[in-house]
Amino acid sequence: MPSRTLFFVCALAAPTLLWGGAAVAGDESQRAAICAEAEARLAAFKDLPPDEALPPAAPGTVHVLMLKYTFCPSPLKIKVGTTVRFVNVEKRTSHSVWFKDAGQEESDRLFPVEFWEQTFDTPGHYPYLCGPHWEQENMRGAIEVTD
Repeated sequence: MPSRTLFFVCALAAPTLLWGGAAVAGDESQRAAICAEAEARLAAFKDLPPDEALPPAAPGTVHVLMLKYTFCPSPLKIKVGTTVRFVNVEKRTSHSVWFKDAGQEESDRLFPVEFWEQTFDTPGHYPYLCGPHWEQENMRGAIEVTD
C-alpha cells in the first residue's frame, strides 16, 4: 500500500497578532489526557510498515499532534528557524492547518498518519486553526516564536 504522507515546508514572511486562542477540549485534565493519548499514538506509528510510517523528521523539528479536535501542545513556544511538523494521529478524521490571519493558504486535508510542516523564520505570535473544525469544534492553536 503506498504511503499517504504529505510533506510541505514553507516559511512565514511576517508575524501576526490578530487572535491567538488555543484549542481547548474541555478542562485542562481532559486536554492533558487527549495529549497523552496523542503522544502514545505517535509512538505507535513506529510499528507501522515502512510504506505507511512517518518518515523521520529533521533534527530540531517539533511535533504538534491533532487528536479529538485538539492541537497538542498549544500554545507552543519555539525559537526562530524551528520547523513544526503537524501530524494527524486520529483513526478516521481529517484535519488541516491554516494560518488564516497571516493570509496563508490552508494546508491540504491531513488524514491519519499524514503531516504538514511549517518553518518559522520571524519572531511573533502565530495563531492557527483547523479549517474544517475551527468554528464548530473551536480547534485552534497558537505558536510563539522567539529569537
